[in-house]
Amino acid sequence: MSKYAGFCEGVARAYDMIEKIAKDPSAKRPIFVLGSLVHNSDVVAKIESMGVKKISVENDLIKSLEKYPERIGTLVITAHGIGPEIYGWAKGRGTNIADTTCPKVIKVQKLAEIFSKKGRQIVIVGEKNHKEVRGIYEWAGEKAFFVETDEDLDGLGLDGGKKIAVISQTTQNRDFFKRVAEKLSEKYPNVEVIDTICQATHHRQAEIKKLAEECDVAVVIGSPESANSTRLWEIAKEINPKSYFIQRAEEIEREWFRECEKVAVTAGASTPGWVIDEVILRLRSMDES
Repeated sequence: MSKYAGFCEGVARAYDMIEKIAKDPSAKRPIFVLGSLVHNSDVVAKIESMGVKKISVENDLIKSLEKYPERIGTLVITAHGIGPEIYGWAKGRGTNIADTTCPKVIKVQKLAEIFSKKGRQIVIVGEKNHKEVRGIYEWAGEKAFFVETDEDLDGLGLDGGKKIAVISQTTQNRDFFKRVAEKLSEKYPNVEVIDTICQATHHRQAEIKKLAEECDVAVVIGSPESANSTRLWEIAKEINPKSYFIQRAEEIEREWFRECEKVAVTAGASTPGWVIDEVILRLRSMDES
């Protein structure tokens, strides 16, 4: 069993904050969360059971909010963070903001803002359609280049005569980030690389490499929408073909464990402890039967 599986500090903080807001009689109601607090359907369902409603976010965030039929008393910003525009919008509407943005994401947002004001060319290593990355891009004044794959490096169109700042989605694969940073540093003379991948992500990725190699089967628990969970499975699968990605215990198949002596279990940062416990119980019951 992984030492690092389950909620990271940022997600645990966000969940605790929303739980306190939901229980606080003085909180301005109704309370809405801007999208999914984390990419996990079990957590989303738990939050909805607290009376906190979810607002589905489309490409144009402000239009999504303005067409919403209900008045918004408190708007919860998720752990992934959001661009700067929403704060001014909420103030103008008399809507309270409950900001659960992970402090590590805030650090990347601030770096993007600072580099943008300095006129740097900003390279964001991450998935350009991911909520966290979109927010970072907006803090960069919507002036940044994205690198999501190795192929993206070829068509960046950077100006070699200007300074370049390289930052990352906090849940990015560290090996990929290092590879991108090395290639850019070799190609351009004025590159500043800031490793903004959080330590929790680094520990999980390093651990799953070791576990996937040592164990007969690896099980990764998480949502397909969760970037860090998917990445853990991709890393495990590259090392051990008998690596499986599940959301919950009922998805486990007995045939995965034929002639198996040792099973590795890990989970993404948005996977709650109760889901992990159910998976462990299921695996133990299979071993005993």
